Amino acid sequence: MSNGRWISFPRIEGNASRQAHADLPAGTYEREIGREGFFGPATHMYHTHMPTAWSAFTGPLRPRAYDTTKFEQHGASPWGAKPLLANSHVKLRSWRVTAAMRELVRNGDGDELLFVHEGAGDLYCDFGHLAFRDGDYIVIPRGTMWRLEPHDAVSLLLIEATDDAYRLPDRGMLGEHAFFDPAVLETPAIDHRFMKQQSEGEWKVAVKRRGQISTITYPFNPLDAVGWKGGLAPVKLNWRDIRPIVSHRYHLPPSVHTTFLADRFVVCTFVPRPIESDPGALKVPFFHNNDDYDEVIFYHQGTFFSRDNIKPGMITFHPAGFTHGPHPKAFAAGAKAERKETDEVAVMIDTRDALDPSPEAEAIEDCTYVDSWRGAK
Repeated sequence: MSNGRWISFPRIEGNASRQAHADLPAGTYEREIGREGFFGPATHMYHTHMPTAWSAFTGPLRPRAYDTTKFEQHGASPWGAKPLLANSHVKLRSWRVTAAMRELVRNGDGDELLFVHEGAGDLYCDFGHLAFRDGDYIVIPRGTMWRLEPHDAVSLLLIEATDDAYRLPDRGMLGEHAFFDPAVLETPAIDHRFMKQQSEGEWKVAVKRRGQISTITYPFNPLDAVGWKGGLAPVKLNWRDIRPIVSHRYHLPPSVHTTFLADRFVVCTFVPRPIESDPGALKVPFFHNNDDYDEVIFYHQGTFFSRDNIKPGMITFHPAGFTHGPHPKAFAAGAKAERKETDEVAVMIDTRDALDPSPEAEAIEDCTYVDSWRGAK
């Protein structure tokens, strides 16, 4: 009987660092080869050339970047949101809503996670009323009826956990209050605004099930609850309530920033934090092969310390199968310790199953992104 999934026997060969991501041998670049994202066994290689310094990159496998700010037409319903990347377990869409929704929606295919990129407004759902603003995550359990009333234009990233549910990660020895205290999670309220929106007029509910839309018509507003009790409800979390886990001597892997997870993917949040201060510690993300997960990052705000020419509203997509890491200018800035803290906010989605870009995503792709590492020494 096997005592583990991998053959693993840690050893050191040649000229190598004693500690991952710190005190690299002079003139070398570290590359992590890991399994199961950043949760499985890993080996650290030390190279004399930057692992991303390719001179050419051809074929369908390549780093990609999409600019969602180039989308012009958006539907009045999330079912008309622009599809971006998807597999059988997760679907990413981009949506911009400018007016109050005139019908309710209900996702019968899985939990929905809304990330509010721009704008503010009010969400009304089975459970009550919930005000929202930029930087909010809103987890909407499968089967919940809901609608939005934006105060102004609202831009959102929608992340569907298809046939699945969102949960919080186990923080292990850090304790349940690490990263954010669950007490900061907000739920909808049966308040005056919720009661005021109840009416006897006709309302329609657009239900998505197995990717198809059915419409249920009521002669009244079905958001007519007067109370509820239980442990299942939408929850809201703003990135400003996240207190990042940091180490001044060691660059922590992205997995430490896991915010929500489902069975086949995780959602992480990068928020402003101090940059490592130890002289020997890496100051930028390490080069790595993440050969079991596709990696997606949505850039919300700030200056992205590991990237060049990336602006808010853009998405980068690094499929599994090749080495990636910081851009050459970002790596050089980190080596000089030019910055003492980050100011970026970004949402990362790591998926265990390969993602397929939509035609809509391909229409807004920056095809020069693959060349942004080329020629690095």
